[in-house]
Parts: sequence; C-alpha cells; structure tokens
Amino acid sequence: MEMLRFATVGSVDDGKSTLIGRLLYDSKSIFEDQLEHIEAVSQRRGQDFVDLALLTDGLRAEREQGITIDVAYRYFATPKRKFIIADCPGHTQYTRNMITGASTVDLAILLVDARQGIVEQTRRHSLLVSLLGVPHLVICVNKMDLVEYDESVFQAVRDEFSAFAGRLELRDVTFIPISALDGDNVVDRSANMDWYRGSSLLHHLETLYIAGDENLIDVRFPVQYVIRPQRAAYHDYRGYAGKVDGGTLRAGDEVVVLPSGLTSRIARIDTADGPIEEARPPMAVTVLLEDDLDISRGDMICRPHNRPHVGQDLEAMVAWMDHSAPLTPGKIYAIKHTTRSARARVGELRYRLDINTLHRDTEATTLTSNEVGRITLRTTAPLFYDEYQRNRSTGSFILIDETSNQTVAGGMLLAPRSD
Repeated sequence: MEMLRFATVGSVDDGKSTLIGRLLYDSKSIFEDQLEHIEAVSQRRGQDFVDLALLTDGLRAEREQGITIDVAYRYFATPKRKFIIADCPGHTQYTRNMITGASTVDLAILLVDARQGIVEQTRRHSLLVSLLGVPHLVICVNKMDLVEYDESVFQAVRDEFSAFAGRLELRDVTFIPISALDGDNVVDRSANMDWYRGSSLLHHLETLYIAGDENLIDVRFPVQYVIRPQRAAYHDYRGYAGKVDGGTLRAGDEVVVLPSGLTSRIARIDTADGPIEEARPPMAVTVLLEDDLDISRGDMICRPHNRPHVGQDLEAMVAWMDHSAPLTPGKIYAIKHTTRSARARVGELRYRLDINTLHRDTEATTLTSNEVGRITLRTTAPLFYDEYQRNRSTGSFILIDETSNQTVAGGMLLAPRSD
C-alpha cells in the first residue's frame, strides 16, 4: 500500500493538532482508551468539548501551554493509503523544529485562521515549504464555523495567498475550507459549505498522485555499508548496501563509481526478502557488481553519462538551528551529506533572507537561530551532489559543531556558480 508523508504547519492556535486529532478520530484510527483519556483530560481542564489536539501534544509543557513545541509524529491508515503525519510547531522560536519535520514530507498542510487571514507566520511557513522543496501544499482555511461559513472570507484568503505565493517556487497548491473542531470538510464533505465544490481533506490525501514526485531520471546510490558475510555459503559475496536516492537500478545496467570513476555492471540487486528485478527511491537495497572494485562508505554509484556535480566549493541555502552560537564565517564544521562525511569551512555569507518579506540583506554578517541565508562552503573532500530542487536527498546536508556534536544547520545545495 502506498504511503504519504505530510506535515501540518501554521501559526500558533490555528488548529494544527486539532485537525490531526479530527483526522484520526473521524477515520476511526484511535483506540478507545486513548479517547477515554483525552475526554478525561478535557473535563479536568474545564472544556465543554473533547480536545482532540491532545492526541498529538505529547509533552507536558505542550499540554500546559496549549501549543506544540516538538514535532509529533503519528501514523494511521485508510483502505486506500498509509499516512505518516508530522505535527510541526507554529512558534517562530521553533522554526528549526518545523524545518526538521517538513524536510522529508510529500505534502504540507498549512492552516490559516479564517478570522485572521494571511499573517506573518503564514508567509514564513510558505517560504520554508518552498525552500524545502515540498512537492504539494494544501491551504486549509480553518475555523470557517466562526465566520458563518462565508464563501467571501475563504475567497479573500485564497486571493491574498495566491498573490504572495507568486513569488515562491510552489509546485502544486490546493485550497480547502474546513472546521477542524466540528469536522467540516475534514473527512466528509460539509453540508454547511455547499458552495465549495472540491473534495474533503482526507479524500485529497488519499487520491493525490505522488508517484511522479521522485526523481527517476538521475541514478544516485550513495553506498552506506559494504557487506562481506565471511561465511562459507557466501564466500565471494560482496554487496554494497544503501538507499536509492534517485533513478531506477536494474540488473545489467552499466554504472560508474565515484570518486574513482571505475565502471562495471550491476550483477543483481538483493533485499531482505530476496533478489529483485529493479530498485527505485526510496528503497533500501544491496547492489552487487560484476567486477571487484574498491568501493567504501561515502562512494556513489550512478550512470556513466549522468553524473552528479562533484566539488568542494559549494553554494547553499542554510537554516541556522543553533541557539547557543551564530553562524561564523571562517569557522570549520563537520558536514554530513548522504553517506559521506567531511569537514567544511564557512566562507562568505552572501545574504540573510528575511523570511517574512523575502528581502535579501546583503549587509548581514551572521545568522542566528531560526534565520535563513545563502553561504559558501569549502569542504575537505569532494561531495557528489545535485541541486536541492532536483533531488532533495543528494541536495541536502547538515552542519555539526565539532565541539558540542550538535547539529547547527540544515542546508540545501544550489547549482555551482559559473564565475
């Protein structure tokens, strides 16, 4: 059964956790004891309704404040599709948490309070969704029950967002008016909004076509581990394990290994369930080659005539995540890219991006926590990469402070400069 990963984002109190709770409740994906627990908690808090947001707000601090702090993951399934949900925080100070939760999803649900319209956080999260290359975006105009299900309110939000989104690289945007609290247009179509001709949110999630989102053109297979069983039954076995990050691998295909540049052909492809004919993203497989080549962790298998960029001088957009120290040009960090590790010196901060106005501040000299900017990097070893917008797996990296071992930044690689 196909799986869809999606994230919910939006401003504080826009109803993200309530929406997820409604999806789980109306699709009958929660256990009876879970429902009894949140009913009891709702009563103790003096609420006259069952607070479905409690299904995802797992930390005590979240429940006390009524906000989401950490990224909460939930899983559910319908007869048509499996789902993984990342409920991301709305507070500005937790932008890094939102980036972490949304970086690997197929779709983002951005909630907008129908009473407030497009606010600063809406623009902020829209830009981050664009930067992260999320293929599909759903704008859920929530709390329509509080504006008397007025079509003109929904249309005003749609028009305002469309005008702003024209400056972003958003591929597919859908607008749905909902009431997460009452369930309007969440699982079932709402009788209160007969002017809306589209599908409910769950129907959209179940039927969205995502097979074409993966890059099936550029073969990219970063080697994670070399498998040598050293047993009599597998005396000559030498397999290269990893995750397919792009393209389609088949037995008999000619491939080249980077950085050596040596070529061979795929002898077969193994999985935990036995050999398969072909592998495609995001499958984890073991590739066996016809020739014995010197291959180790961090090398990349690709097509001879379709290779990634190879370089040590990099251009990237980074989201700074370190609360304790700002980005410092000239400082050296550890860099993790696919299965390859190296060290990287930050060169120039080309600009800091105002993620509310999209203004590029070229006078900025540093980035602090939750800020985004464009930088240059020089690595101690060449990386094999694609532009992030072309391949999110081979186009992303993290920077790690070598002293604290904390992840300080997430980065999105850009095409190399021609100058």
